[in-house]
Amino acid sequence: MKKARSLLLKLFLVSLVIGTGYVIYLDARITATFTDKMWELPAKVYARPLELYVGADLRPEDLAYELEVLGYRKVTLTRKPGQVARNRGRFEIYTRGFTFPGEREPARRVIVDIGPTKVQAITESGRGVDLMRLDPAQIGGIYPTHGEDRVLVRLDNVPETLLQGLLAVEDQRFYQHWGFSITGIARAAYSNLVSGRVVAGGSTITQQLVKNYYLTPERTIVRKLNEVLMAVLLELHYDKDQILESYVNEIYLGQEGPRAIHGFALAARHYFDTPLEQLGLHQQALLVGMIKGPSLYNPRRNPERARERRNVVLDVMVEQNVISAEHAMVAKAMPLDLNKAPKIRDTFPAYLELVRRQLRLEYREEQLTQEGLKILTAFDPIIQRQLERSTGAVMDKLDSAGGLESASVVTRLDSGEVAALVGGRRFSYAGFNRALDARRPAGSLLKPAVYLTALEQADTYSLASVLDDTALTVPSRQGDPWQPRNFDRTEHGDVLLYQALANSYNLATARLGMDLGIDNVADMLRRLGIEHAVPRVPALSLGAGEYSPLDMAVLYQTIAAGGFRSPLRSIRDVVDAHGEPEKRYELLYDRQVSLQAVYLLQYALLEVMQNGTGRSSRALLPEWMTVAGKTGTTNEGRDSWFAGFSGDLMAVTWLGRDDNGVTGLTGSSGALQVWSHFMARASKRPLNYNMPSGIEVSVIDSSNGYRTGVGCPNARSVPFIAGSEPRGKTQCAPKKGGIRDWFESLFGG
Repeated sequence: MKKARSLLLKLFLVSLVIGTGYVIYLDARITATFTDKMWELPAKVYARPLELYVGADLRPEDLAYELEVLGYRKVTLTRKPGQVARNRGRFEIYTRGFTFPGEREPARRVIVDIGPTKVQAITESGRGVDLMRLDPAQIGGIYPTHGEDRVLVRLDNVPETLLQGLLAVEDQRFYQHWGFSITGIARAAYSNLVSGRVVAGGSTITQQLVKNYYLTPERTIVRKLNEVLMAVLLELHYDKDQILESYVNEIYLGQEGPRAIHGFALAARHYFDTPLEQLGLHQQALLVGMIKGPSLYNPRRNPERARERRNVVLDVMVEQNVISAEHAMVAKAMPLDLNKAPKIRDTFPAYLELVRRQLRLEYREEQLTQEGLKILTAFDPIIQRQLERSTGAVMDKLDSAGGLESASVVTRLDSGEVAALVGGRRFSYAGFNRALDARRPAGSLLKPAVYLTALEQADTYSLASVLDDTALTVPSRQGDPWQPRNFDRTEHGDVLLYQALANSYNLATARLGMDLGIDNVADMLRRLGIEHAVPRVPALSLGAGEYSPLDMAVLYQTIAAGGFRSPLRSIRDVVDAHGEPEKRYELLYDRQVSLQAVYLLQYALLEVMQNGTGRSSRALLPEWMTVAGKTGTTNEGRDSWFAGFSGDLMAVTWLGRDDNGVTGLTGSSGALQVWSHFMARASKRPLNYNMPSGIEVSVIDSSNGYRTGVGCPNARSVPFIAGSEPRGKTQCAPKKGGIRDWFESLFGG
């Protein structure tokens, strides 16, 4: 008997030591991580803010779409932020306001009057407004692997009726108990005993918080004991308000694809597109009711069930004297009042992937998923919508079966910012991003690099230099000799340099590339922005190698910017969780190519669109729109490319098949059609062809490149770097009548 008592004592002491150690372990786990978990926030990604000022290029339907994307509610009279009243071209907008880096845009009620294409007036309380910005739309986030998303809110900013309703339904003795409720556990145990299975948990708010933070959702006695023990420890270390505030920000309230909606503040935005502090009583009760089963009572999927649950919550709030019976009756009569704005968050996966890749060059993954950063980007919802519409409209005509794919990148000419991006025909599909990762031969899209290499050598080449467009054979050590051919299978003999590029003659380009030296062509591609290695083979001049649409966007942005190379930016600013600027992505650029040489190249690219392989776009673009660009087609029509620019936008489009199959399309019959459809509707300014110093214009005979007289046969005006004009002259004297070509028209001639 004595030995038995001794053994029991030892077992008790061992159990006490183990139990004490386990309690110490749980206590350390709570104190070490609770505060961190309260502030674990994914980065939020925002579009550019829409700037409004008198004279801004904006159509009424575009402003209406922007406000729809932002979730502004349509009303007859605006009374609070986030509302808009429209009467044709007049918009009464009560803006929400937004904190930008170093500046606060206040919430304000303004009247915006818009004509067919421009903002005509902006007033606030009868006074004119010079410039204002709408709040930027959140287009996505960078979530941790578990996908949790939340918007933090302080307890002081939570409506009192919501807090009291929450306690009335979930934990009426929250401020009296020590983390668990004996009566609640007893009631749950009885229900489970009667049903023969676990149907109730009897958890307090503290226990629910512990379960969400630290434990699995399985229903076992061991987990329940851990839950109770950790709840008590939590209450020992933190006061009730801290625990309640943490619960308000943590509670799971639904799912949006891979994104988990946590906390009342985010749920208010998600379901009602309304700040938490502005929720009506009927909306507060609906959110409280959803705690019992976010999927079961999802108001979008199960509206009637959600309405019934909301009304139950309102009845409990009356019983607990939180609200009056009259208030409950009014709230029950209200509709669910859900947000009907189009879902735009995380629906631009191709652009968001570009943002993520650029962020990960400078930020660790845990910074992006836990520190609540705000990422302010250059993404333009209006331009993106038009790019998607144009892609869809043209692709449906070209290939209704859907086997053909497309990718496009759009940049702003003045800044190099990526404004829009399409990674495939399924715009919202977060799969293979062809704009970034589809690497294909570029065909004739690389030819401008060859001609620019030549034009930098002004003592040897000019736009009027005569090139030989006849067959050639280049021996190869690895196999068969290289024998390029023109697309039309025809040799064109002597052609002028600008004509060879405008008509995309392969033979003339190949010969020019060989004369210049392939290493020099490869160096030009590097200077224009192609950072990866390119094959240093004769076929490089005709597009050999592998390039993504983003690669081509970098190259053509440099050309469009007059030889100034800058990295394509998707991010403008990064702001920390406290609203303090963390990093600003300034516009950086450096000159890589002679301005005069790029000017001459732009002339040839303008000729592509006027009389060359891109001339079909003239029927699709407005008469006033001057554009420059280049078509590209790879062997057997496997890839269709086009890259070009106007006065405000540069865009690159690729069409092809994922299996690299034949498309039957050229650059002009495929990619150019998407590009032209888009630019005709999105671009606001023609290409401003400003002549730099060191350039002179001469009249030449386009049949031979000789200088000639105004009004002579084949006469046309062509720019030259001073001193590089043709030396040979025709015998034709100037005649009356002048020259009427597109180049002269740029200067009003």
